[in-house]
Amino acid sequence: MLPILLEVCANSLESASRAESAGVKRIELCRNLEIGGLTPSYDDIRYCVNNLSLDTYVLIRPRAGDFCYHPTEFDEILRDIHFCQSVGAKGVVVGFLHPDLSVDTEKCKTAIQAAGNMQVTFHRAFDRCLHWSVALEQIIECGFHRILTSGQRKTAEEGIDILKQIVKQADNRITILAGAGINSSNVARIIKETGVREVHGSCKTEGCMSDLNEIIRTLNIINTFNQ
Repeated sequence: MLPILLEVCANSLESASRAESAGVKRIELCRNLEIGGLTPSYDDIRYCVNNLSLDTYVLIRPRAGDFCYHPTEFDEILRDIHFCQSVGAKGVVVGFLHPDLSVDTEKCKTAIQAAGNMQVTFHRAFDRCLHWSVALEQIIECGFHRILTSGQRKTAEEGIDILKQIVKQADNRITILAGAGINSSNVARIIKETGVREVHGSCKTEGCMSDLNEIIRTLNIINTFNQ
């Protein structure tokens, strides 16, 4: 069985560097975390890929709000995906919905094709889906590698019961990445009660900047499961 992994949500180069210093293996790079996260600058993407030893996954989200993108926005998303591939990013993080809160499988498949050999995560747009069990099957069928989810609740801790059901239905066909509000005080409970093998958190103590000591505390707790 693969070891449990912590993915740090890094909203800046400083947060990304702190994650590397703590020994984290993967980040989701973004900006404007206070509004849910947007696509980071190309310079920041290039820096992390070229200068950090960890795997860089890049959030591709051109604006805040819903996940129903018009053609011009979707073209921008595809350009951003191609850029990430061209500089050697390990993965991208995307999500597309219809106005009725079902998965837009056509856009999903187009984005996955554009990603080439990169890993592709379906982000917390999943938590807005009206019928998560149907959405899960559609996302698997599209070819995503993982789903970032809080179990359709505000935080992963609040969503433990549904996260457990999601993990059971996924049945190792896709990785379930639990995220939202995960920290050193609750990460052990979330892992134990849901069965997830990956967790996602910004590890911040104030503001939106990742805190080095909180990353280390969270990582140390996760590593007790890997001994």
